[in-house]
Amino acid sequence: MFGPMTGRSPTPRCTLALADGTVLQGRSFGATGTRTGEVVFNTSMTGYQEIISDPSYCGQIVTLTYPHIGNYGANPDDVEAARPFLHGLVIKEPSRRYSNFRATTSLEEYLIVHGVVGLYGVDTRALVKRIRTCGAMPGVLTTEIEEPAAYVRAAAEAPSMVGADLVRVVAPRECARWASATGDAGFQIVAIDCGMKRTILRRLTEACGTVQIVPPTVTADEVMAYEPDGVFVSNGPGDPAAVHYAVELLKALLGSVPIFGICLGHQLLGRALGAETFKLRFGHHGANHPVRNLVTERIEITTQNHGFAVSQESVEAVGGIPTHVSLNDGTLEGFRHRELPLLAVQYHPEAGPGPHDASYLFDCFRVMMASRRGLSGEDLVAAQQPAGRQGSARDRNGATAG
Repeated sequence: MFGPMTGRSPTPRCTLALADGTVLQGRSFGATGTRTGEVVFNTSMTGYQEIISDPSYCGQIVTLTYPHIGNYGANPDDVEAARPFLHGLVIKEPSRRYSNFRATTSLEEYLIVHGVVGLYGVDTRALVKRIRTCGAMPGVLTTEIEEPAAYVRAAAEAPSMVGADLVRVVAPRECARWASATGDAGFQIVAIDCGMKRTILRRLTEACGTVQIVPPTVTADEVMAYEPDGVFVSNGPGDPAAVHYAVELLKALLGSVPIFGICLGHQLLGRALGAETFKLRFGHHGANHPVRNLVTERIEITTQNHGFAVSQESVEAVGGIPTHVSLNDGTLEGFRHRELPLLAVQYHPEAGPGPHDASYLFDCFRVMMASRRGLSGEDLVAAQQPAGRQGSARDRNGATAG
């Protein structure tokens, strides 16, 4: 597939204004209109379609730090949700042509179809430095507002991410079921979908078994009625402190079934235990974040997308044992529990897109489901050995299937 970038001559002007009064003017790339959201940056060098379609970006305007975006177009197989939920996209330069045998459309056409306002032709490096210095902040992206005072005011009045329950926007309304692609039933998992990426579902069914998807508004009795071997808590957007219904659900499930949470699921499990969460200055967004495994002392390069974190001191106070920390800022990236069959990590072991350094964590989930107990340090070490990272489905006794 080799096609031209959608042409509009001349392209409309587009403006990004931040709440602190910073203004960047460039050209429109994608849909036209006005959108507000928290302005963040992602340091990934590839995987722009997965980033754009990740439901965790709901309520945010995403700046991509890699300067040339769109060179391999867009296709229906690499999306992480039925539609993008992010509120805008900022890039340095769009590719004038796309070339990939899987591509079915250009990136700009994809943005137009889904109503995503985009901006190009601005100094994204200067914007990233501003966010790193001042922190992620509300902003407005507009092709409509021309008066400087008006778009600066709109940015200042944009809602904060603190206290925002955006899970209700992206979570499913009904239950669904994904069967194992291998045909082996394996374990029976209930996935609490707070804005789950499709790559996570593919990885869960490949590594663990059949997945029953439920919204975070269900009750613990409804979850347990499926007789799950384990419960998975997904990624999602917004402030975990605002998602009180999911926290209450997890409180009721603690100790009844092995639980594995990632990203927002990590934060919700922390709060369910009684730990505290807090807003990060500019978050962790990218596919190249180094994390130290405190058990093996190995460094894992990980995919991350979150703006909140769990306080390590508070999680230790409620029985949590830290397993991973960020090398960039020292924040908690993962924990297990002294007594409960529970594992939570702040990053994305399914790596859609990104490195596969953390894929062994799905094996850890299988170990918990097979044993019905919490993980030991030896379990974490064993999971990272080659024999423990085959990704094959297992039966309910933990024996390799087939």
